[in-house]
Amino acid sequence: MKEKIELKDLNTYAQKTWCPGCGNFSIEIATKLAILELINEGFAKKEEFVLLSGIGCHAKIVDYINLNSFYSIHGRVIPPATGIKLANPKLKIIGFEGDGDAYNEGISHLIWAAKRNTDITLIVHDNRVFALTTGQYTATSPKGFKGGSTPKGTFEEPFNPIELMLASGATFVARGYAARQGHLKELIKRAICHRGFSFIDVLQPCVSFFNTYEFYNQRVYELEEKNHDVRDFERALKLARKWDYSSCDTKIPIGVFYQTQKPTFEELYQQKSISEKEKIQNLKKILEKLR
Repeated sequence: MKEKIELKDLNTYAQKTWCPGCGNFSIEIATKLAILELINEGFAKKEEFVLLSGIGCHAKIVDYINLNSFYSIHGRVIPPATGIKLANPKLKIIGFEGDGDAYNEGISHLIWAAKRNTDITLIVHDNRVFALTTGQYTATSPKGFKGGSTPKGTFEEPFNPIELMLASGATFVARGYAARQGHLKELIKRAICHRGFSFIDVLQPCVSFFNTYEFYNQRVYELEEKNHDVRDFERALKLARKWDYSSCDTKIPIGVFYQTQKPTFEELYQQKSISEKEKIQNLKKILEKLR
């Protein structure tokens, strides 16, 4: 008999302290709805989901969803997520990071997870600003961004995380928008169901330090409306370059850019791993030496 739960079963007693109007609320609800549907469809049990977060406003999300969770340090969501998945491949691992977490502090972990095709889902709350520390620029802030550390405006160009993940070998690459909650929910479902490294960069306006709702509302469109073939890598790369995370006046595609299948890091690890019998024998040898 399939487990059936209601949305309230994923709520917690924790008081939400995000700013009113923050895009994080939509990401939280979209995530809950995606997981709710997957549980009720029999994809996985409630106890088989594990959430991880880093440091920043985004990190509070694990306080607000009633599932197994783990707080990591700044930029280090992926290492413990990889370890948990290796220890128990049956678990469904979902990591949450801010753009500062993922693209500044933890960029090397992100690239390696994509390269290895680690079987986890990573959702980046990309508000393009260090919001928790009141407004410094990040790797995806547009050139000229004025914040606490750049009062006259940053002179750096932003980098494009979609292009970076395609180049790094990620097998599921998507972009969502917090203000399109239904679309985002479907993206999260697809990402969790994908076998391999699933990456979603979520455009998440910060109403306090970088309110981009109007900018995105005028430009965002869904790739599903254009019948985009997610198997076409070259087309995905071309679409990724349509908007370079600057302030330029161009349309911004959201949806799944690319999806493919190849062996996961965990599958390859298991092929090279020794048997349980050998592990026990090796452990006994070590204990004998310690006597």
